[in-house]
Amino acid sequence: MKLLFTIFLVLHITGGAIGLITGTINILKKKGGKSHILVGKLFIYGMATAGFSALVLSIMHPNYFLFIVGIFTLYMISTGTRYIRKQMLGLEQKPGLIDWMITISMLIVGIAFIAIGIILLIKSNNFGIVFIVFGALSLRFVQSDFKNYKGNSAIKNYWLLAHFQRMTGAYIASLTAFLLVNIKYSPIEIPATIIWLLPTIILFPVISRWNRKYEVKN
Repeated sequence: MKLLFTIFLVLHITGGAIGLITGTINILKKKGGKSHILVGKLFIYGMATAGFSALVLSIMHPNYFLFIVGIFTLYMISTGTRYIRKQMLGLEQKPGLIDWMITISMLIVGIAFIAIGIILLIKSNNFGIVFIVFGALSLRFVQSDFKNYKGNSAIKNYWLLAHFQRMTGAYIASLTAFLLVNIKYSPIEIPATIIWLLPTIILFPVISRWNRKYEVKN
């Protein structure tokens, strides 16, 4: 069991490092070029590995941190990839069963996150705030999925914006994990709750800017 845990821990660290490096490159680089696509594929593989291994590790040794990162990362990567692939296959393509399964699963998890967060707050555990924030974000993305899959989006290129949003969301998960692991080296004490939410606060304006720049109304 210890060897298995070590193997998945190495996979998690390696995948997270690849995701953090490639994600940073693609956030800074021009979108849509060949290098963007190549680096993006490495990002997807890295983050998928980090997300899956995080879930396994959180099951082997129960851990709130790894559980949230794993779930959130896998949802963001899978939907971000599916959105861009569906567009490439044709404008009239409909969401498949796998798309609905991913979204409904995240709907259930998002509700569970909020419920767990409330319970933790009742028990005077401030980490409940993190669960509630990530639960609310998850439900917001799920709401977008339902609107997009039913063809009710007012945005013509919703698939492109959704791709940007989901990939940036996965990058936020990677950056959050990196900061939480290395916060012990900080010369000043920073509450863990602040570290959990800081990447989201910083990168949310980036997502909003991309939405304004690339959005095409119907």
